[in-house]
Amino acid sequence: MAQGSNSNNLVVKQASGALEQMKYEVAQELGINFPQDGYAGNLTSYENGSIGGYITKRLVTIAEQQLAGQFK
Repeated sequence: MAQGSNSNNLVVKQASGALEQMKYEVAQELGINFPQDGYAGNLTSYENGSIGGYITKRLVTIAEQQLAGQFK
């Protein structure tokens, strides 16, 4: 993998804006001051991990709700 490349490729490119918004919402809910310029290098590993973990938890919840709605 080339240096500086991002391995987090989106499956649905149109979701980019919603995921970016979710990142800021989750950070705010956790009381983490996420920089508006998007650079998270000054955050601790714990803070970045917490944001990522909560985003994952929220995305799984959304997927489960959609699946449950399909199979009623």
